Amino acid sequence: MTTDLQDQAAAPDENKIIAERRAKLAAIREQGVAFPNDFKPEHKAADLHAQYGEKTREELEAAPVTVKLAGRMMLKREAGKKAAFATLQDASGQKADGRIQIYATLDLTGEAAMAALHHYDLGDILGVVGTLFKTKTDELTIKVTELRLITKSLRPLPDKFHGLADQETKYRQRYVDLIMNEDTRRTFKARTAAISSIRRFMEKNDFMEVETPMLHTIPGGAAAKPFITHHNALDMQMFLRIAPELYLKRLVVGGFDRVFEINRNFRNEGVSIRHNPEFTMMEFYAAYTDYKWLMDFTEAVIRQAAIDAHGTATLTYGGRELDLSKPFHRLTIVEAINKYAPSYTNEQLNDAEFIKKELLKFGVKPFATAGLGALQLALFEETAEAQLWEPTYIIDYPVEVSPLARASDTREGITERFELFMVGREIANGFSELNDAEDQSARFLAQVAAKDAGDEEAMYYDADYIRALEYGMPPAGGCGIGIDRLMMIITDSPNIRDVLLFPHLRREE
Repeated sequence: MTTDLQDQAAAPDENKIIAERRAKLAAIREQGVAFPNDFKPEHKAADLHAQYGEKTREELEAAPVTVKLAGRMMLKREAGKKAAFATLQDASGQKADGRIQIYATLDLTGEAAMAALHHYDLGDILGVVGTLFKTKTDELTIKVTELRLITKSLRPLPDKFHGLADQETKYRQRYVDLIMNEDTRRTFKARTAAISSIRRFMEKNDFMEVETPMLHTIPGGAAAKPFITHHNALDMQMFLRIAPELYLKRLVVGGFDRVFEINRNFRNEGVSIRHNPEFTMMEFYAAYTDYKWLMDFTEAVIRQAAIDAHGTATLTYGGRELDLSKPFHRLTIVEAINKYAPSYTNEQLNDAEFIKKELLKFGVKPFATAGLGALQLALFEETAEAQLWEPTYIIDYPVEVSPLARASDTREGITERFELFMVGREIANGFSELNDAEDQSARFLAQVAAKDAGDEEAMYYDADYIRALEYGMPPAGGCGIGIDRLMMIITDSPNIRDVLLFPHLRREE
């Protein structure tokens, strides 16, 4: 399906339209007034609506209000050569409050300005000075006494009735999407509100925000395939960060008991509606805590972010209610399979050979080194994960798939780890941290063996991190929250690209 924007790009008249606009710009350049930078707006449309929107015509006439505002012209309606209405849009407000109508007349605005306005195009950025009044239909309007062209738009905007409809064009030309679609602007305002909320929440709870390297000599902190690059001056291979975890825990060793980082990570893996090669995480670490404390704290962080970004902890996603105000559920991997795939018996779930055969039915071929715990996790991912709609912690992950998590003191082969799921997808991952240097060294060696056996996502051995642990790290808990996936849920967005300003796409042909 083609859109208005695509139709315009393909239509022979678009070049003509652009040529006409370039000719107008050339004429303006000859006058020496193209792209001025001396107009400083003092008011925003949303503020004017909030402050004066309820005033009557009589009140505005009795106490005239002079305003100075700049915005993009989105509509224009001319009434001959003597008067014209237009609508300007600025960065303020929600819905119509980010727009305000202007009214220019030959008598008040002046002959030169009116003649210029007739030649201005939709998309041009204008500066106006004038007084507020109400029209006969009670629309708050600026009666223009001064009108200036601030920026000439050379390309036509999409059709005002259809907007920018094609999703890929929206992602590629986000600047046009933001101009045309209030829903898009609202999504990214909500994202900023959520991240600000998280930052405030962490600081309120005595966490210190830090920054750690994005170029790593050894990729670590997650099971993921890294992007590889080369540092010319040092003549060495480097990796884009897959996670900040090991650096943040080095800071805990150094004596910063509570640290967090809102960070960009890069993973050279698949692209889907839930995966982008570059994504945002919030990771935090707290000394003298464990995974049970982490679950309560993570729940509180997410709930507050939803309230601050959306206005309530009760959300709607894909037409279905999601209530973040209630305590989150907690299930083990086996309990989740029993609940969502009850046809399996406990005997079958403890039979590695049975699970291997069952996984093959789902098209999953486990690694030869996979133990019972890893096989159970793989079966959970195929049978139960997508059904976890309500916020649910899956807890007690096996040691073999949790190389950085503390082992349980009471259950052999199990770690004190959780993953948080909602609407059928993982949102967070956390655990009591492994602070035993010798145990961590052995876990890294097991990961190296798994990598040698063909697991591209297995971790490398990080000798410096082991050295840091040998100085002694207090017991701690740490968690990573996927900001992009959380924002998909808070803003009811079906695709991760909807919550990324500039998502990665195939090269444009």
